[in-house]
This record gives sequence, C-alpha cells and structure tokens, in this order.
Amino acid sequence: MQKILSHMRKAIENYSLIEENDKIAICLSGGKDSITLLHAFKNLQIFYPKHFDMIAISIDPGFEFFDLNLLQKTCDDIDVPLFIEKSNAQEIVFDIRKEKNPCSLCANLRRGAINSVAIRENCNKIALGHNQDDVLQTFLLNLFYTGSIGTFAPKSYMDRSKITLIRPLIYTPEKEIKRYIKKNNIEVMQKVCPMDGKSKREDIKNLILTLSKNIPMLRANLFGAIQRNLNDWKL
Repeated sequence: MQKILSHMRKAIENYSLIEENDKIAICLSGGKDSITLLHAFKNLQIFYPKHFDMIAISIDPGFEFFDLNLLQKTCDDIDVPLFIEKSNAQEIVFDIRKEKNPCSLCANLRRGAINSVAIRENCNKIALGHNQDDVLQTFLLNLFYTGSIGTFAPKSYMDRSKITLIRPLIYTPEKEIKRYIKKNNIEVMQKVCPMDGKSKREDIKNLILTLSKNIPMLRANLFGAIQRNLNDWKL
C-alpha cells in the first residue's frame, strides 16, 4: 500500500485532486482497481492534511454473478458507506440495442447512474479507478481507431452535474495493484461482463505487452509524451 499511496499522493498533489472538506464518491465495481482505490482512500484519510469524507457507489448492471454481498462486505470491513444503484444497462446494451461494440454505451449508462447518486448524496467529486495502464491503452485506442491524440484527464469538471471527476491512480502501474491484491489476499469480483477479454482495449493491452519486450522504455516514453503534450494534463 505504501507504493500505491506514494503514486496516489503524487497525482493528487500534481493535479489538486483533493481540497478541504471534499465529499468524494468512490466508484466501486468490485474489480482490483476500484477496491485498491477504496482501500487507498481509506488509508489516505488517516493522515492527509486536508479533511475529506468518502462514500462508495456501486452500479448493479444486471449481469449474472454480480456479487452485491462482496461489495457490501468490502465496504463494511473498512467502515465506508456503500450506496448500490440498480441499472438496466445489460438489457439496453445487449438485449434492446444489441450493440456490437457495447463498451461506450454501457460506460455512459453507468456514468449517468453514478452521477445521480453522487448528486443525491451531496458529493462534489467522483473518484474513478483508472490506472497508468488504462491511460496508455486509451491513448493508443484514440490514436489507432479515431485518429485523435488524447486520453482521459486526471481531473475534469462536469458542468451539467457540477461534479469533478478525479483519477488518483493514474501514476500507478497495474502490476502494483495486482501485487497489492495478491499480497493481502483480497477477494475481488469475478469478471461479469460478456465483453471482458474480447474488446479492442484488450487487443491494445496485448500489443503494449508485446512491444514492451523489445522496447523496454515504451511505457515510460508513452506516459512521458502524454504528460508533456496533452493540454488536459497541464492543469
């Protein structure tokens, strides 16, 4: 956890992700990233000089094997309030729309549900568990499939909801998150989305892994280019 907190504090301080008396909603999917983010925030709350409150929000998409009991236990164990919102994302995306590339629509539906709960619970920030690998993958996805240069920002303000999205794990490599979960024997939810392992993002992930074998500095160079050249990363 010390390594993760070190990466996290660097991101928080570089991009002013936490301010005094924030109320932060942690998006909890039950996967390794969101659970690590939840634990990191709970640890950070003990010693961080700025006071902030936190809750967890989980969206039940209606997928089989979505384990609400695991989510509740995860939050109960560290004394974080959990709010679970039922969503019809599965029905809309797969049954009604029959999307061939469903990830974008599904993400938008979940984001809308999360925003609604965050507003209802008087949160001014929503924390997402995107890690450094997600940053690189999104950068290459945009470059290869849309011809644009960009990735998600460390912090972004949503005018309509008046809520700020923050991504405190952007400096944290996925391998360190996996190590934390394994070392502490933390139970995570099994993958429930039928698109897991079949998406374009998975293809890009495998491409980065393959290229990194011959270009050891690939990840560092990509991340450095993002930090130096994208305006959204120069807050």
